[in-house]
Amino acid sequence: MKKLKKFFGAAYLGLIFVFLYAPIVTLIVYSFNSGKGRQWTGFSFTWYEKLFNSASIGNAVGNTLSIALLSSIIATVIGVISCIGINALKNKSRAVYMAINNIPLLNSDLVTGLSLMLLFIAVGVTSGYPTVLLAHITFNVPYVILSVLPRLRQTNKSAYEAAIDLGAKPAYAFYKVVIPEIMPGIISGFLMAFTMSLDDFIITHFTKGPGINTISTLIYSEVRRGVKPDMNALSTIMFLSAIVLLVLSNLVSKKQVGEVKAAAGEKKSKQAV
Repeated sequence: MKKLKKFFGAAYLGLIFVFLYAPIVTLIVYSFNSGKGRQWTGFSFTWYEKLFNSASIGNAVGNTLSIALLSSIIATVIGVISCIGINALKNKSRAVYMAINNIPLLNSDLVTGLSLMLLFIAVGVTSGYPTVLLAHITFNVPYVILSVLPRLRQTNKSAYEAAIDLGAKPAYAFYKVVIPEIMPGIISGFLMAFTMSLDDFIITHFTKGPGINTISTLIYSEVRRGVKPDMNALSTIMFLSAIVLLVLSNLVSKKQVGEVKAAAGEKKSKQAV
């Protein structure tokens, strides 16, 4: 009976993964198809060559990566500073600020995009690259706060106070004592912000203005006229890049966990002696 349950459980799980990844596998396969249609006409790198020779796609990829990188870095800095302030508050005040922080996460992207567009129009800012960057920073900050604040609350305050008592300046003590302890949260917050920025379409669509495109808005414009096969190649590269980024982040997390366990074991051995 147990073997039968395990079999059906594994089959159910496998079926779910088939439904999840079959479309992606199909997209990857057709990115190497030499023809434009659904019929397989032969293996070819034609669409990858056209992808790298396309100026419009190159500009869209450049805009997407630069916006994602800049917005993630700025949002991470703002998020870390915000976490320091929120962590210093009392429980009731902290709960209020965390509720305010969670509103953009629960809010619809459509509402966020429209509100940011109306705000930029009201203050007279011309839509373009700066407005998209500001919009991405705005919706990335809450994700960074949610990643960093739990790690900050787990830090040992006495270590920071001891560094101050030993003569270290507050900024130096924070950089040398607190930052290493919350670094896993900072990395995960940065990666989450970077991923959210890469994937965003609705907010970018409402704040980008004419003359600028990201990957998501370019694909949307292509859908109305019919998606070209070189978009399959672009999507394949993005998917593989996401997998590589995920593997690297997991390796970094495992390394940091191993270092913490090793330090804890060394501390216990010293105490035993």
